[in-house]
Amino acid sequence: MPKKWKLKKSTPLNDYRIFSTKKKSSVSTKDGAVHDFYVVDAPDWVNIIAVTPVGEIVLIKQFRHGTGEVTLEIPGGMVDLGESPVQCARRELLEETGFTSSRWEQIGCVRPNPAFMSNSCYTFLASGCELTSEPSFDTTEDIETLLVSPQEIKRYIREGIIDHCIVIAAFGFYFFGD
Repeated sequence: MPKKWKLKKSTPLNDYRIFSTKKKSSVSTKDGAVHDFYVVDAPDWVNIIAVTPVGEIVLIKQFRHGTGEVTLEIPGGMVDLGESPVQCARRELLEETGFTSSRWEQIGCVRPNPAFMSNSCYTFLASGCELTSEPSFDTTEDIETLLVSPQEIKRYIREGIIDHCIVIAAFGFYFFGD
């Protein structure tokens, strides 16, 4: 059975505002040799499955620089220092879409890539969402909001229209959870 390696040294490398990198030197439990690993430290993230009173799900379209494409996904973002995941979820839903909810439930949590990332992504269900204001985008955001049926979400995932892995994980919690 695999055992936890002992961390010998952790060296900060670079800070890029939304994440930082470090080198971790760890001792192998198999042979005692020291190996270097590179880790991305990022704040935790949230994803929100926002459902209206008539059962539609709030989706957003936005340009993503990593892929150079406009993606279809759910509202979400980075948890700010001193902020809880649910506080972040409430803030991000309002900022990105103008929707609010009084009923919040954490329905899941995943590690985006534990091989080299240290953060978690929390998924929240916001039920009975109502449009209460205009979105207030960050200066780097240009977002379109759509209301879609759960059946359409499943089709979008099957057809690769929704291809963001942590968004698909969030819908896994939503569709297959208790």
